Amino acid sequence: MTADDLEERPNPPRRGLKKGLYIIPSMFTAANIGMGFFSVMSSLRGFQLLGRATPDIAGATAHFDNAAVAIGFALLFDMLDGRIARLTKTTTEIGIQLDSIADVVTFGLAPAVLAYVWGYGATFTEGSDLHRLAWFLSFMYLICGAFRLARFNVQASRPRILAEGTPKVDKKNYVGLPIPVAGGLIAALVHFSPAPLVYFGPDKARLYSGLLMVLVGFLSVMMVSTWRFSSFKTVGTRVRSMRVIILALLVGMLIFLYSQYVLLGIVVTYILHGLLSRMLGIFWRRSESPEAQPAKQV
Repeated sequence: MTADDLEERPNPPRRGLKKGLYIIPSMFTAANIGMGFFSVMSSLRGFQLLGRATPDIAGATAHFDNAAVAIGFALLFDMLDGRIARLTKTTTEIGIQLDSIADVVTFGLAPAVLAYVWGYGATFTEGSDLHRLAWFLSFMYLICGAFRLARFNVQASRPRILAEGTPKVDKKNYVGLPIPVAGGLIAALVHFSPAPLVYFGPDKARLYSGLLMVLVGFLSVMMVSTWRFSSFKTVGTRVRSMRVIILALLVGMLIFLYSQYVLLGIVVTYILHGLLSRMLGIFWRRSESPEAQPAKQV
């Protein structure tokens, strides 16, 4: 092979490898969408079993648990696609938009459907005021999640053009509760107790359904709020990340052994951390305000 031949072939293997790297994050995003679709179908199948003349509680329980587990796997895929894209420097505009669409399906639509069919949808009489309110809350959760994703995309793409007073975007924090966390909490709750709420009897089912409605409304409001929640994007990106890897392995083993308890505990801890941090910050600013400080003596 001559030198001219080498000049005419500028490293084709490396170019092909680079193109292949761009596909990897999109594959995880596609898996995210697939898990969301599977969750919706499992939820509908479980609801169908509850609507029989003789409800199949055991079959519905299995389908609701599968729907919740699918959202959990989707959460893992959602974490991996963004991290892989950043590590390999293969972030693209179409990948960002595709990821947002996947989140609307998997962490917006799927949890809203799951909360309805597992909880209040089968508890309240169809057409009653409580049933209509429950239907509205599921829709409210979905639309608030979609708005939260749209706001995040605008802030990330045009942070300097936003109106004055709009919270600035930083890599360490999210503005508003992330929709994967909100959907993860509903999924973790169902996975913790996958039996439909009607299984516990009419009185307890109405009580638990009312509490679930409050939770769905609370998550909806927190997603469109301006409260900040840690993003953990900088965790594990440094060279000295052996402790992070060991911790991730330990958490993964705990999830494998005690998924019903660990997953719910992780999501609740994350949300409480954000809420308590905001409240402590408010009290701290009030204590440091000039009105709160004693007047200086002349």
